[in-house]
Amino acid sequence: MVKLHKCPICGAETQNEKYRPFCSKRCADVDLGRWFSGSYAVPAQNLDESDYEELEKELKFQNLED
Repeated sequence: MVKLHKCPICGAETQNEKYRPFCSKRCADVDLGRWFSGSYAVPAQNLDESDYEELEKELKFQNLED
């Protein structure tokens, strides 16, 4: 029994394993284009100097434990 999934771009059922999770090359290309254009960008948070110092200390501490 084949389990059908819906394409995240157009919502059509995906039957072709080649382009999964998309239904077609077209939808896979649309998704890739969204990545390239920054549509899927994860929002970043600006850090100040004290944040960088704290991260640096944490990284040094983790390296000592290894």
